[in-house]
Amino acid sequence: MIPRVPPTSRPHSAGTAVRSALGSPRPRVLCLLALSLVGVWALSGCGSSKPAFCSHVSELEKSVQSLGSLNLQSGVSGVEASLQKVNADANAVVSSAKSEFPTQTAAIEKSVSSLDGTVKELSSATTTKAKLTAIASLAGQVSTAGTALSELSSAAKSKCS
Repeated sequence: MIPRVPPTSRPHSAGTAVRSALGSPRPRVLCLLALSLVGVWALSGCGSSKPAFCSHVSELEKSVQSLGSLNLQSGVSGVEASLQKVNADANAVVSSAKSEFPTQTAAIEKSVSSLDGTVKELSSATTTKAKLTAIASLAGQVSTAGTALSELSSAAKSKCS
């Protein structure tokens, strides 16, 4: 006589294991949870977050304004320090917005480059006349940088509002 094996100890075939796993509610719940998380993650990219260049433009606006509000008592070192901040903020704007606003970012690059050159002239000037000439140039260049920034701000307004 052949001994009877109880049903619980019978070996399962591969097909039986798959059917029992799929038939179990636990894998279905886990699958639904995983799909839900993937869906939430995918939709989170579609939110109302603003592009990075929006905050960069705001920071550049602040640094250009501070450059325009310098006084003679801050000296050349104060102008250089403010210009370093403008350069850093301008680089951030250009790198984040160049693909969408190439004309406006090129104008910002050009105006900041002019400012940088004039500050170098100012720091190396040895005569009062050379210093006054550089200071007069700075005033016009700060205005030009402000205009370039204003044009970028206007162009980016719809994406940053």
